[in-house]
Amino acid sequence: MSEARNPNTVRLAVAQTPVRDDPRDVQALRESGREVRALMREAAAQGARLVHFPEGALCFPSKFVMSVDGPDTVGPADWDRCQWPVLQSELAAITELARELRLWTVIASVHRLTGPNRPHNSLYVLSDRGEVVTRYDERLLSKTKVSYMYSPGVSPVTFEVDGTRFGCLLGMEIHYPELFAEYEKSDVDCVLFSTSGTPGNTAAQAQGHATVNSYWVSMSVPSQHSPTAPSGIVAPNGDWLARCPADGSPSVAIAHLDAGSEAAADAVTYGRPWRREARAGIYTEHQVNDPRSEDRTAAF
Repeated sequence: MSEARNPNTVRLAVAQTPVRDDPRDVQALRESGREVRALMREAAAQGARLVHFPEGALCFPSKFVMSVDGPDTVGPADWDRCQWPVLQSELAAITELARELRLWTVIASVHRLTGPNRPHNSLYVLSDRGEVVTRYDERLLSKTKVSYMYSPGVSPVTFEVDGTRFGCLLGMEIHYPELFAEYEKSDVDCVLFSTSGTPGNTAAQAQGHATVNSYWVSMSVPSQHSPTAPSGIVAPNGDWLARCPADGSPSVAIAHLDAGSEAAADAVTYGRPWRREARAGIYTEHQVNDPRSEDRTAAF
């Protein structure tokens, strides 16, 4: 297992945008694209190197809207209802703006597969050159998603920006600590988690994952959920470095990912390397062969 790295400083923006649920609605898809691009410009104006958007930033298709048995019953999704050309044109415009602004952009969307396979629920990673450098597909889907809507992904994804390594998670994957631990083993510096909203205290879970893995966690949620859990960036010590307003407004929050900062130094320099050493079997040579150790009912 590699030693923990010291990432270069990266200025990260996390966004919250209104999420709409009908992929048949051309006007709504266009409006979502305009809002995403407006926040990209705002992030770039504040000096961000990367901006991170929530699940469903362009559209989070409703299980009822998509259901062949709908609108009141959930059934298999009819993906022919999706306005694919409009969705693709909005993604193309976002990609072009990433190039113009020289801004890395992580944007959620539905990734179409060859029929009859269901699409993936995905995060596209767009470079500052306007290229799709990788894509993360949600792996641990909800029961409804996997039963009726999407094909699950199969692997974690990492990428680097200026020497800082990122991992991606999506949807309800905040509830699976093994996925966050997997990224710690992959030596990431920050996990980008996008969601449309999950049950439970999502913000507290983000803080917990950041703390136990000694890395940054960026949590991006829809603006309509911001009154209870606004988008934000958690430091490796579990503190919130930046949060969007809790008033339902589309916005971005900015933070430096700096391993030398007060919020990160001890966790990155000492905590993470020690936990790796502890898990590597250093205790074996100190274990003893003693009857009083083996007898768990021994008197005091």
